[in-house]
Amino acid sequence: MMQTHKRSSAERVSASNRVAAFVSLTKPRIVILLLVTTLPAMFLAHEGVPAVGLMVATLIGGSFAAMGANVANMVLDRDIDQLMQRTLHRPLPMGLITPRSATVLAAGLEVAAAVVLVVWVNVLSAALALGAAAFYIVVYTLWLKRRSPSNIVIGGAAGAVPPLVGWAAVEGNISWASVLLFAVVFFWTPPHFWALAVRYRDDYQAAGVPMLPVVADFRRVANRILSYTFIVVALSLVFAPVADMTLFYFLCAAVLGAVFIAYAVGVRRILTAEFAIKLFFFSMLYVVLLFGAITADVLLIS
Repeated sequence: MMQTHKRSSAERVSASNRVAAFVSLTKPRIVILLLVTTLPAMFLAHEGVPAVGLMVATLIGGSFAAMGANVANMVLDRDIDQLMQRTLHRPLPMGLITPRSATVLAAGLEVAAAVVLVVWVNVLSAALALGAAAFYIVVYTLWLKRRSPSNIVIGGAAGAVPPLVGWAAVEGNISWASVLLFAVVFFWTPPHFWALAVRYRDDYQAAGVPMLPVVADFRRVANRILSYTFIVVALSLVFAPVADMTLFYFLCAAVLGAVFIAYAVGVRRILTAEFAIKLFFFSMLYVVLLFGAITADVLLIS
């Protein structure tokens, strides 16, 4: 009966709604956040503004790779998405898009990413972007997400690769500065996601997904959020001398880090889902402003 309902829904959906459904499968807001960490790495590697064509090709290729991985994630998680209130209205659980169509889209996006990056950027950037996509699909979605509370800790590495892609696009190699940017995003991901998972703990529990807030009490989760936040801030400060940044970046990183830590301390002290969501939203702003400070340091201050 459910399959019949899904087919009829897919048949009735208008062309414009179908396009919107396909777009939502790619998780565009997440892709934008990934691009925020790609472009500053390119400016830093070039010590200025790289060629426009190179920037466009890198951002398009990186976007395609991330979008394809996001679509594949939606296909593989469609069974648990229909069990969670937060994801119940996504296109696949709603029957607006068939799994086969979504799978074709995912594969097409990855092929397009490979072509764009290999032809107009370089092989290393293509290998990094496609490797991150494969890691997200296989290691996070297929292996860890439903098996281990460390799922987002390890699986989050995929989302930390864009700075490496940006640096490699310009220099054709990997530097310590780009590795530190990878590490900042890598350690930023768990507290960012755990804060959200606290809010949707019941959803994850209903779907049988062992996110940390499902298997641990709130205080333990808050302690982990605080410890990872300290690591993120420390790495952001160490980045300054390694990348030869000016005092402007260092002060920006210090102020942003102090606010981030204050939010993490608040989560541990107040222990409410409402305050955890405040940290979740600030953590997104933190990444945007931190990488914006890198861009400003390179283009305006140095």
